[in-house]
Amino acid sequence: MSSDSEMAIFGEAAPYLRKSEKERIEAQNKPFDAKTSVFVVDPKLSFVKGVVQSKEAGKTVTVKDDQIFPMNPPKFDKIEDMAMMTHLHEPAVLYNLKERYAAWMIYTYSGLFCVTVNPYKWLPVYNPEVVVAYRGKKRQEAPPHIFSISDNAYQFMLTDRENQSILITGESGAGKTVNTKRVIQYFATIAAASDKKKEEPQQTGKLQDQIISANPLLEAFGNAKTVRNDNSSRFGKFIRIHFGATGKLASADIETYLLEKSRVTFQLKAERSYHIFYQIMSNKKPELIGKRKMLLITTNPYDYHFVSQGEISVASINDQEELMATDEAIDILGFTPEEKTAIYKLTGAVMHYGNMKFKQKQREEQAEPDGTEVADKAAYLMNLNSADLLKALCYPRVKVGNEYVTKGQTVQQVYNNVGALGKAVYEKMFLWMVVRINQQLDTKQARQYFIGVLDIAGFEIFDFNSLEQLCINFTNEKLQQFFNHHMFVLEQEEYKKEGIEWEFIDFGMDLAACIELIEKPMGIFSILEEECMFPKATDQSFKNKLYDQHLGKSANFQKPKPVKGKPEAHFALVHYAGTVDYNIGGWLEKNKDPLNDTVVGLYQKSSMKTLALLFADRPADAGND
Repeated sequence: MSSDSEMAIFGEAAPYLRKSEKERIEAQNKPFDAKTSVFVVDPKLSFVKGVVQSKEAGKTVTVKDDQIFPMNPPKFDKIEDMAMMTHLHEPAVLYNLKERYAAWMIYTYSGLFCVTVNPYKWLPVYNPEVVVAYRGKKRQEAPPHIFSISDNAYQFMLTDRENQSILITGESGAGKTVNTKRVIQYFATIAAASDKKKEEPQQTGKLQDQIISANPLLEAFGNAKTVRNDNSSRFGKFIRIHFGATGKLASADIETYLLEKSRVTFQLKAERSYHIFYQIMSNKKPELIGKRKMLLITTNPYDYHFVSQGEISVASINDQEELMATDEAIDILGFTPEEKTAIYKLTGAVMHYGNMKFKQKQREEQAEPDGTEVADKAAYLMNLNSADLLKALCYPRVKVGNEYVTKGQTVQQVYNNVGALGKAVYEKMFLWMVVRINQQLDTKQARQYFIGVLDIAGFEIFDFNSLEQLCINFTNEKLQQFFNHHMFVLEQEEYKKEGIEWEFIDFGMDLAACIELIEKPMGIFSILEEECMFPKATDQSFKNKLYDQHLGKSANFQKPKPVKGKPEAHFALVHYAGTVDYNIGGWLEKNKDPLNDTVVGLYQKSSMKTLALLFADRPADAGND
């Protein structure tokens, strides 16, 4: 343990990283009897501390032997690496995390892992002096911290001349995104500073700013409030930071996975859509808002159906300040003024899409526009002709053989089309922004190594879970399997080297049954794909196939128990992190996500270059002239 004077370099962060010597000595001298101090299983709190009165049934509480776990002596209280404990078991780990957390020490090691507990408030543990204090320190030389993990990855990269990766995993709201940002901040700071001799500092400074600026932009368009988390990443990302041979920052790139599109047109009661919509309406940039202003929108989210089905404000987020951060990030990342305008206009257009109204023609199944004012605004923002847009929605042209024929649409079909188009414009714009960010971050400087940081969407259990949650939870399941296998196999190889008696356990197997149930032939995804091929398939026929194939045959597939006041669920899956009830409403539609090709043809011919580019990869609709 270091002395208090050694902790002084951490500045005001010191007490949040390690307690004073006086406190530590006091804690270690608490009276303790190893024979009688135990943890006992408790139905409410998982485990409680207890004292064994006698091995026979006493008056206090009687428990079975397997519900009692020995306690560690006080010298292990609030220990920084739990792998050092004499008794390493679940209650000891949980208690240590809990007691460190109660003292605001949120980082703790457990062997190769760094465990973080979200403090849900701002702690001064990321200040500039903390970055400096972790530079070049071995893991055991400083208190646990995400910066220590980062610095060690950096040092290993330089000494072993090998790429490194940092995996940030945990359930929704655990704090993955904040820690990812901190890892990037650390590399951007130390590696930009690592070689100041003859390099032109201008370029490095710019790259460092751009790497850090990618976050506010991606968060504005990719993060939203969910039931448990005000700033939940609704997409996964893998960020590679590339370094030159001397460890100097060279470039970076980002890969993204699976943006949750359905949020663009639908939110649950306690949730909110993507931050960008509310940032725009915050009126911090008045040139965007108003009848005659750029986006033709008001400052009232309730005027726009697509973005007001849940909550419209988030206590912990200042939409005005965030808009300025987003706006500045767009500039720092090198988007042209034309592209920046397109980003705002297409976001506004998606909001107008949710307000377009259609009605049924008399005595026909055919839809027709119910007023053109909203379509005029949406078309204006997308540089389209409004009458063409409405005609394409109500009377799309489809290819039958070699001929193009006009196909009638019901009101519901038109609304489905409008929703699918809104989601497609939003998703394609998001993915295009990532491509443009990567172009900016690719400096063409010589690069030798990279450190990758994986930040995925966290495991989720809500009252209502749909296809999106299944995809997110499946991704987590796969990652956890890889992680368990990789980390524990490494851990167990260490034991072998040290000659520790150890029975090999394959931790990856815990997850195999659930993964196979989802992805193998005749699994949930393949049955969904198959049902999408049948024109007459319904949610009910999909459910029946799932039950025929899996109920009673797979322990991980269960019939959900109805709970009063909770939305209906159709099946339950036993995941590694918990059992989740899923509702299959609309899955066939979501999986097919068909786009109206006649409207796409209009997008491709739009004089707004960005919009035409977003849909350039789809075959042009020849029947559209």
